[in-house]
Amino acid sequence: MTSQPNLAALLPVHVQRRDAETGAALSALLAVVGEQLGLTEDAVAQLYEDWFIETCAPWAVNYIGGLVGYRIAGGYTAALAAGDESARLLAARLAPRRDVADTVSARRRKGTLSVLEDLARSVADWPARAVEFRRTLGITQPVRLYGDAAAIVRRAGRTPGRLIDVRDGAALDLLGTPFDESTHLAEAPRISAPGRRTGRHNPQAVGVFVWRRTAQPVTRAPANCIDSARNLYTFSVLGNDTGLITNPVPEPVRTHLAGAENLPVAISRRAARDRLPEFYGPGRSFTIWAGARNAPPTPVPLSAIVVADLSGWRYRPGPNQVVVDPVLGRIAFGRRALPRRGVWVSYHHAFPDDLGGGEYPRLPVTPQAVPTYRVGDGADFERINQAYERWKADQPAEAIIEITDNGAYQEQLEFEVGEGQRLTLRAAEGKRPTLRLLNWYSNRPDALQLRGVGKGARMVLDGLLITGRGVSVAGPLAEVDIRHCTLVPGWSLESHCAPTHPAEPSLVLEETRACLNITRSILGTIVVVADEVHTDPLDIRITDSILDATATDREALTGPEGRLAHAVLNVERCTVIGRICTHAIRLAENCILDGKVRVARRAVGCIRFCYLPAGSRTPRRFHCEPDTALRGAGDADERRLILNRVRPRFTARGYGMAGYLQLAQSCPDEIRRGAEDRSEMGVYHHLFQPQREDDLRRRLDEFTPAGAAAGLVFVD
Repeated sequence: MTSQPNLAALLPVHVQRRDAETGAALSALLAVVGEQLGLTEDAVAQLYEDWFIETCAPWAVNYIGGLVGYRIAGGYTAALAAGDESARLLAARLAPRRDVADTVSARRRKGTLSVLEDLARSVADWPARAVEFRRTLGITQPVRLYGDAAAIVRRAGRTPGRLIDVRDGAALDLLGTPFDESTHLAEAPRISAPGRRTGRHNPQAVGVFVWRRTAQPVTRAPANCIDSARNLYTFSVLGNDTGLITNPVPEPVRTHLAGAENLPVAISRRAARDRLPEFYGPGRSFTIWAGARNAPPTPVPLSAIVVADLSGWRYRPGPNQVVVDPVLGRIAFGRRALPRRGVWVSYHHAFPDDLGGGEYPRLPVTPQAVPTYRVGDGADFERINQAYERWKADQPAEAIIEITDNGAYQEQLEFEVGEGQRLTLRAAEGKRPTLRLLNWYSNRPDALQLRGVGKGARMVLDGLLITGRGVSVAGPLAEVDIRHCTLVPGWSLESHCAPTHPAEPSLVLEETRACLNITRSILGTIVVVADEVHTDPLDIRITDSILDATATDREALTGPEGRLAHAVLNVERCTVIGRICTHAIRLAENCILDGKVRVARRAVGCIRFCYLPAGSRTPRRFHCEPDTALRGAGDADERRLILNRVRPRFTARGYGMAGYLQLAQSCPDEIRRGAEDRSEMGVYHHLFQPQREDDLRRRLDEFTPAGAAAGLVFVD
């Protein structure tokens, strides 16, 4: 917006003086006129910007698209008119500016594989690789050309009908992947028939392989020592196995067909062994440092890296070797390559979304007047408690303790916030530090303590990974905000991502009046301990987050000893694994509640566009599943079949896995498209993946080569 003109300053001086003496009514009137003049100037300037797709207002995207023949997806105007943030995000997905801008150039390349890959990136924002399956079909050699192998190769572009060489391990590793070049028999089903059995290998089939998960970077973070005597480590700081993926390299030109180096592909052992220089080193897919952290960064030399299978830790490295298993994310050092003071790693792993903290953008602009105490290498303080003690000595009304690296901090942390104070403990932009809470005391809890010592005290946790113990909130805190954090469900992980303490809570609210706000975070069970007789229920608001009790038969929200939590819950666009036992639910919207719900006050609140198991005791429901699917069901057998079909199916259920709580393709449409705006229920609702899929299929039909049929193949 342009600056508001000061019309009063244009008046003669004697008029300004007289106006000031009589109450400045004229100046106030001219300020209102100046505000409207500024809005008019902005509107006139925007008229010029509306000529270009890159700068036009959202309402003009539809008109510019119509000028170039772009077909706007249905629901765009309605989503734009809704006005809220979720609707604006949906409108951007239904008509991406980039796709509208590329319409003309895409039509010039219509029928090529590269334009199909471009469509996947511009329409759905998914990395993609297009494959013509006719090139992988086995061809019967004609009798009249028997012996003329050269003619057949010229027609097919390869040797037809070639059997698989079982000694070619590299080719066997690629079977069923987007890079499979082995010969296959033809299949009758068509690839372009969503919702039915599809077949890839037929002469008309063109497959567009898309990756729904993103490559999440972890930069110079500490590795986890599994066995110090044998020098065994994992890339993950939590000690669980995590597969490494490629750091995608941008394609050189738009007509280039994506290869494995351009996509977030899982790194196999054979590929890492054969092409190790492509994957290892600074700026590539993974790097290992050994030595002092504050020393000049010198990675382990490439000549010392050996790729091997470390399943069961049976492989014994040589004296000077550093053995890496990219499939499991494990490291083993030889006796002469022993790390003296620690091991640090950089790598990439797959995850469905920017959630629970990470190196993605997440921080709002911080006012410069707010004092910031920085912790980390090269910062003012080495430990969090040192910054906290300085904050206690200074006693500002509002302050930030910011961790500036990806290190692991092992401290006993207790924060006391005074009356009217607000303290934020956060990670710096692009960082994700780990708070490792250990078993410090034998006679008291070792949780991260947040305590209020006066009215109006507020505490914020932002961008942190907390493992080993949970968080305890006590005292007269007014508000606790948890944003972009992960409180590891079950405290910590075993090697196969199983929780070590599945029944332990991640968050305990004990005799406090704090309003709890959780946004874009991952955490385990919440326990509310409160005086139910003399106090009102707590307010708990959870948005775009995961609440994981590690099993559907455990309590995700509860009171002590399995009683009802003395709390009123607001939950929006969340995935909850486990039972919810609470005083009341004010609103539950677009959620997956994979565990029975039990509330005390059924007359309060509403649950809408959610999944929750049959037999739950809830307030009134609107358009929930499986209630809607059960309408008109007949006998008990039919109801049983519907209940078995309409339930959430996830790619993976365990925290630490690549497809954590991502809806599988086999999940029924009642859940995949069951939200209020026809997006999926649950924590990944804002990705609008059903709309992206539909829009991409529609665009593929428009740009598919003549005589071919294109279909989507999800690589997860």
